[in-house]
Amino acid sequence: QVQLVESGGGLVQAGGALRLSCAASKRIVNTYTMGWFRQAPGKEREFVVAINWTGNMKYYSDSVKGRFTISKDNAKNTVYLQMNSLKPEDTAVYYCAATIKSLNSARVKDAYEYWGQGTQVTVSS
Repeated sequence: QVQLVESGGGLVQAGGALRLSCAASKRIVNTYTMGWFRQAPGKEREFVVAINWTGNMKYYSDSVKGRFTISKDNAKNTVYLQMNSLKPEDTAVYYCAATIKSLNSARVKDAYEYWGQGTQVTVSS
């Protein structure tokens, strides 16, 4: 069983930055598609960004493109989400997820086999 543990969430002012981390309990970062999703109160969990197993392809949602950057460190079995120019509408619980499927399935939350517990990001105006 794979465990994913997110960290790095917190409270930040609009325009600020945060970096989230997702540490995997097993060496899957270099073989799985890794994604980030978020869920705001009263809303569906939505796709944010994903990176393929080689790290050479990334897929961003339109709402974060140009502001967020996904990266990974295979040696540390960790995926990162650098979030810049944060907006109040970015406030949500952010979840890390992993799927053996290709990046073509990245937007589909049901495609993911493993999920972290989530980390809260709050952006004040």
